[in-house]
Amino acid sequence: MTREETIKHSLDYFDNGSFKKDLSKLIEIPTESQVKTGIKHCLRYLNSSMIPAFEAMGFKTKIYENPIPNAGPILLATRIEDPDLPTVLGYGHGDVILGFDESWTKGSGPWKATQVGDLLYGRGTADNKSQHWINMSALRSLLSIRGNLGFNAKFIIETSEENGSKGLREVISSDLSAFSADVFIASDGPRVRQDWPTISLGARGAINFDLTCNLREGGHHSGNWGGALPDPGIILSQAISCITTSTGELKIREWRPEMPSTEVRDLLRDIRLDAGKDGPIPDSNWGEPSFSSAENVFAWNSFTVLAMTAGNPQNPINAIAPNSRAHCQLRYIAGTKLDQILPSLRRHLDEMGFSNVKIEQPPLENQGGFLASRTEISNPWVSVVRQSLKETCGVDPAIIPQMGGSICNDLFTDLLGLPAIWVPHSYSGCSQHAPDEHIILPVCRQALSLMAGLYWDLGKPKV
Repeated sequence: MTREETIKHSLDYFDNGSFKKDLSKLIEIPTESQVKTGIKHCLRYLNSSMIPAFEAMGFKTKIYENPIPNAGPILLATRIEDPDLPTVLGYGHGDVILGFDESWTKGSGPWKATQVGDLLYGRGTADNKSQHWINMSALRSLLSIRGNLGFNAKFIIETSEENGSKGLREVISSDLSAFSADVFIASDGPRVRQDWPTISLGARGAINFDLTCNLREGGHHSGNWGGALPDPGIILSQAISCITTSTGELKIREWRPEMPSTEVRDLLRDIRLDAGKDGPIPDSNWGEPSFSSAENVFAWNSFTVLAMTAGNPQNPINAIAPNSRAHCQLRYIAGTKLDQILPSLRRHLDEMGFSNVKIEQPPLENQGGFLASRTEISNPWVSVVRQSLKETCGVDPAIIPQMGGSICNDLFTDLLGLPAIWVPHSYSGCSQHAPDEHIILPVCRQALSLMAGLYWDLGKPKV
């Protein structure tokens, strides 16, 4: 009954093919939370896969109906061994982004897990089905060897994360004691490098909005009217160009957070963004001029144009378009004043002469957003996790102040008042939110050992 036996148990589960087999069953369930037809599959995912797995480990389970229309249900699994022991809250999301079935070029489409070399393709392999299944499997290994956890455990599986975690705040707020804990430890997002275990202490927030320029009803012949009628595509392009420099440096004062502390810059000093041989290569000339790419992603705000239209790109005609639209996003770190983001943008556009460019709500399917929050590195739970991962893998894990992406981290740090620590099991080249999503199987194998060792350590006396 040792730490090494627990880790070996988790590795045996991977090596005998059971991990891939079990994960493949999860991938088959099309839990697309952005469409109404996917909600029934989200409920099926909880009832047929999650609840039996948790109850087999001695957890009590409860499904909360989502109070937001057309948002997926939320599962809470609870195992209390002793009220005097610390309680660890885990998390995962069973919903996935749209499958884009016809766009896959590798594997066998989104709903059949297919191995190609060391890669396993399928929707949800990286985000997030493999990640919470790894953690659940590590808990099972600990119970198999020790017979108990040595701590109390609670685990949330939500099914609307890809919709901005709609309803999760309301559900937690309605039953705070049920979700209370001492620390939050979960897995989502990518490592900084596929072979370097990583700890993330928070998440950037995200706010989506549309910029529009609507000048008239209907298009007009570009020969008869070109040079006489303002072009909304040109106006909107110019308006967007005044938000950043040509290299992405933010020009709106309120969008620029405080400079990263020396402690944060020290954490990121040796970190290089690495998406693998087939992934994108960061441009050192993009973003804040004096920052590394890692600092721009993990310690700064960034503005993105997600999509933009003027006229009909699929069938262009010789006409001046009547309107143009850009779907935009600001990713922002903790400390940015959320209530100043859009008002400051309005002031900036007006000052630059673009009062005819309006700020509007994004399409309903892209309205979900998250608040930024993070845990300080000085929190003692960070040291516990850091030392455990180092003992298992033999190297000090990378630590980032917050992941570049966004997730409902503020619900755990602010609403529940917990230190929140993420141990991601994917990598940035995994194609999540795109066709050909995949995981690296050797990374999953290592992740099983890391989490088995971590849960063992959390169950030691006086942790």
